[in-house]
Amino acid sequence: MKSKLYWILILALALNLNAQESKFDIEANFPIAIGDNFLGDNHNGIIDLGINYRFLQKEILNLGVSANFGFFKNTKSGATDQNQLFDVKTIPIQPRLFAEFNIPNLEKLRPQVGIGYSILIFNADWADNRDDELPADIDDSEEGFNFNLGIAYDLSEKFFLQAQYDFVKIRVENGVPDISYNTNINILKFGIGYKL
Repeated sequence: MKSKLYWILILALALNLNAQESKFDIEANFPIAIGDNFLGDNHNGIIDLGINYRFLQKEILNLGVSANFGFFKNTKSGATDQNQLFDVKTIPIQPRLFAEFNIPNLEKLRPQVGIGYSILIFNADWADNRDDELPADIDDSEEGFNFNLGIAYDLSEKFFLQAQYDFVKIRVENGVPDISYNTNINILKFGIGYKL
């Protein structure tokens, strides 16, 4: 048991000493859906959590993979709006590859670009005044291409602030009009991160 504790302590110290060279970081963001689309018009962002791993770190460029998990809730509830039939929750899952740029003489500033795939999971629960003849609650998902731009600013060796923009182009199913309102999603994220 003492041996395990010893190695855990050594590992923790090694991670702390190499904070600038950290391969992992975690982030918490406030997401805001923007633009003329179904998510921006009908949902409020609650939280977005992410993890980043840099598998290649060079002087000018870092390459890595990341995953973000968000949570949005519709802006109207059945109890307050008689026209709203559902209470809708949307969960975006966004895995991606990213490139992070190290700018000489601006070491604290880290621009980033990424591409990936987004899955949007929708859970729609009927409002309180549900007609028993209507179908059960709806669970569905849509998916598509994700393009990401971001910038981070190091506050210290461990903490950083960041801003990100995600463009998501989802596919629509039969019967749903294939127009930008239904397929183009724009999300801004502002948050803080911690280097592990």
